[in-house]
Amino acid sequence: IDFKGVNMVINYDLPTSAVEYIHRIGRTGRAGHRGKAVTFFTEDDKPLLRSIANVIQRAGCPVPDYIKHLPKLQSKQKKKLIKKPLTRESICTTPKCFLKKGKRKMKTTKENIKEKKKVEDKKGSKLQTASES
Repeated sequence: IDFKGVNMVINYDLPTSAVEYIHRIGRTGRAGHRGKAVTFFTEDDKPLLRSIANVIQRAGCPVPDYIKHLPKLQSKQKKKLIKKPLTRESICTTPKCFLKKGKRKMKTTKENIKEKKKVEDKKGSKLQTASES
């Protein structure tokens, strides 16, 4: 999908390969336009950083020295990380007060559905008895 006018991409999880990184950031800076990509990473992501940093450096962008000097990832480790990416805790940016309201609404909605089913079942049984007689 090509979206025109995308000038920034934010990766909330680090891609597992340089190819995947290129694919993600390729949504920005198309047709000679400038674009930015921001990628968040954790300590657990460090083994994946070096290959991505090499791609960034080859593109002429600055890369911090500490990333350049990270140890290379062995091919076995790389395959393992590609097959089974890191698991992360889910992130929720919704304030707790809104989540509580949503839960209350869900409960009332579920209760309403149950009540409607009971009413429909009663109507159905009344229709059956009327048609039988």
